[in-house]
Amino acid sequence: MSQPVFKQKLLPSLISLMLGATAFHNASAADEAPQAAAASTAAASKNAELETVEIRGIRATLNKNIVEKRESSAIIDSISAEDVGKFPDKNVADSLQRVPGISVDRTWGEGRDIFVRGTDKNLNMTQLNGQSVSSAYWWKNDKQSRGFNYDVLPSEVIGSLDVYKSPMADLDEGSIGGLVNVKTRKPLSFKDQFTAQGSVEATYSKLPGKTDPQFAGLLNWKNEGKTFGVLLALSEQKRTLRRDGLENFLCSCSYVDVVDQKGAVTKAPYAPWGGGSAIFRQDRERTTATATLEFKPVREADIVLNYLNSDMKMNNSNQNYLFLGTGADDLAGTGKINVTDPKFISTSDGKQSLVGGTLQNGTAAFEPIYRESFIRSSVLDLDGTYSGNGWQLHGQVGSTKAEGGSDHDRNLPFLNAAGQGQAVLSLAKDQFEWKYLGLNPLDPKAMTLALASPMSGSSPRDWVRKMESKENYAQADLTYDLNGSFINDIKVGIKFRDAEVKNNRTIGTFDTTKATWVPISLADISSGPSPMLSQAAATAGSLTQYAWVDDSKVQKVFDMYAKGFVYKQYTPEYYKISEKITAAYAKADYVIDKFRGDFGVRFVRTQQTSEAYQGVAGTPGYAIGSVAHNYNNVLPNFNGVYQLRKDLYLRGAVSRAMARQNYSDLSATTEINGTGNGATAGNPLLKPILANQAEFGAEWYFADASLLSATVFTKQLDTFVYTTTKQEGNLQVKRPHNADNGAKINGLELQWQQPFGRTGFGSVVNYTYTDATAGSVDGKPALKVSGNSKNQLNASAFYEQNGISLRISYNYRDKSYGELTDGGQAVTSAYGQWDASAGWDITPKISLYASAVNLTNEVVKRNTTDGLPLDIYENGSRYTVGLRAKF
Repeated sequence: MSQPVFKQKLLPSLISLMLGATAFHNASAADEAPQAAAASTAAASKNAELETVEIRGIRATLNKNIVEKRESSAIIDSISAEDVGKFPDKNVADSLQRVPGISVDRTWGEGRDIFVRGTDKNLNMTQLNGQSVSSAYWWKNDKQSRGFNYDVLPSEVIGSLDVYKSPMADLDEGSIGGLVNVKTRKPLSFKDQFTAQGSVEATYSKLPGKTDPQFAGLLNWKNEGKTFGVLLALSEQKRTLRRDGLENFLCSCSYVDVVDQKGAVTKAPYAPWGGGSAIFRQDRERTTATATLEFKPVREADIVLNYLNSDMKMNNSNQNYLFLGTGADDLAGTGKINVTDPKFISTSDGKQSLVGGTLQNGTAAFEPIYRESFIRSSVLDLDGTYSGNGWQLHGQVGSTKAEGGSDHDRNLPFLNAAGQGQAVLSLAKDQFEWKYLGLNPLDPKAMTLALASPMSGSSPRDWVRKMESKENYAQADLTYDLNGSFINDIKVGIKFRDAEVKNNRTIGTFDTTKATWVPISLADISSGPSPMLSQAAATAGSLTQYAWVDDSKVQKVFDMYAKGFVYKQYTPEYYKISEKITAAYAKADYVIDKFRGDFGVRFVRTQQTSEAYQGVAGTPGYAIGSVAHNYNNVLPNFNGVYQLRKDLYLRGAVSRAMARQNYSDLSATTEINGTGNGATAGNPLLKPILANQAEFGAEWYFADASLLSATVFTKQLDTFVYTTTKQEGNLQVKRPHNADNGAKINGLELQWQQPFGRTGFGSVVNYTYTDATAGSVDGKPALKVSGNSKNQLNASAFYEQNGISLRISYNYRDKSYGELTDGGQAVTSAYGQWDASAGWDITPKISLYASAVNLTNEVVKRNTTDGLPLDIYENGSRYTVGLRAKF
């Protein structure tokens, strides 16, 4: 008859129950059961009794993961809570990087955005229990994208992760790379009537030299009749972050002439706005709370109410000692910069770019920025299922919202005395070198807080930014068992989503007519020299130390100037985008002997309205305007699995998928430049990206918890977005456009996992190759597909025996491509990182563990395809020691 549904209980991943004054915090341990129904009895298994199996250890969890993969009709990879607990990960993105075909962005030291099968972060979706989770960003320059900010989800909150790489009709549209479903646990899935778990740990971040506490706890209770249960969990993570950076600010513009010492003029080449040596520090605190109620009033019904709230506060300081190139012209207004012995390189679009010489304009700057930032995200979800005789009714309603930004983003820009800031530049790939001829960066008296600066227009200044998103949703579907010779069951459903995103910025400038201006020098608020910076990234001529600001003294300056700030909405950055999405779907599961799978179709109607301030050439000020854009999509799919023999499966899928454009690109904003002859704008009429997809693979389950598989896939995207400047009436307008050709992604995934007999040793290895090409636009060279890395490798070796577990992991991502800038395309260099974890079960209930992240202190490097350096960042290593317990 039917195979059992496996309900697996995992070795607790969080410990040491904290009582009294210490709050309980969220942990990752006992996992709700994934369903694994045999193909030939898929319908009958829905009403079968559940068999509960408790599993422990890495080997058991690997087996659980491949059961999920084997029994699914779609192409899917899974991670259980046991795996997350065994990894040295602090958020979900870092856990996902170990899934075949997934890589992460590590610019801030932790995984924040994911890239799946060669696609950009904006072409992938993340859901919580099958529904959207609103997210936002804290940094002032982050764009509101379709990607998910994994900063809001610590790894402790999850029960398991499913990554769907082939669509199913009952899954939400919006992903071309992959759909990630983060599943939390249910109270009635726990084995014991009462469960208490907790953990306490200390995390040492090497670069700032600070140790921070981490706490987590979980309480679960269910009644004796197993009809009602309550789960409460809390996780609190504190972390001190430091990131050293060498930066070259390219402006993607060429409006300044370069004049050499003989008077020779190079007309309007690309030239850096400036560059600097930066030290970024952040004190972050993330508190995540979950509460789940589960009620089974009758055997046939299951009702789950789930609430999640994540609140992260971040106090940041960023201090950057700068040279100014075209930024000096912004200050002087001469339309030229004087450079002795200028050196240029040719760029891909046939222009010149300045990379060397002595900047005679002589302007240097020091820019300390202090931000009070935040990200908040919440979900309230009600999910209900009722199973009848041969049918099942499911409904889900909920609401999610998020906001992010900064309450304050204060800047105190300092400038050097006139004639002292001549900088000698030497820029090349991964090389950021400059020195000052008349200025000692260690002398704080050389820098004075000035009334005007090229950084902000006034001094000091305060930027307040707020990004908001919210969505309400409702879904209902009915599954009916046919038990026919071909169609096993059918599922029909409908879903409504009502979403809104907003972006707003308020700029505070200092009004010298309303408050007393007191000039100060850097010496008045300096504590002496900075730490030695960028020791893993600098070359011989890089600036690695300078006088910097004392944090305790700078607040007094802000307090002194507080009454002089005048705040005003910055209208060009305001927008509000509303989306109403209606989807109807039908899906059928089929079985023909050893061949099984599903096929279906999803019909989607999208109604978008973009509202923003729009400027009109020749007139002052801005007026609110809105643009509507509606479109329909039909998305069919087919998934098939053939059991060639007991341990060998063949799997294939074909589908049509779609992804909507970034919110920031859809803004209806039109911002007129200072000369009145040009503008920067969004494009609310951008079409979504559609893709025809196909994949085929073979999976060999050759031993217990063992798998060897290979999958080939192709994705044909009908368009991509590029930004260019075109004549629109009497304006030159820079805005995003749909390319009239698309992109192609072909790839191969290989996966091998195997415990080596009873030795306790084992390995998990996966490799992904993607060959991605995009068409050319406006007759220019073809672009590389944004977010794509040709080669990705994840490899782990583990040992687990007699209560001792050890694991070492390596994650590698080949170079990847980004935005166009200064005649070329941004490219992030290849990156490989070593992590390790260890655990000792002191007793069956108490474990001691340790982990290390980025053992070799790898750095993140970006350049353009022409060899212009963009930035290089060092985040340092991180070490954790902790104690877990379960009661």
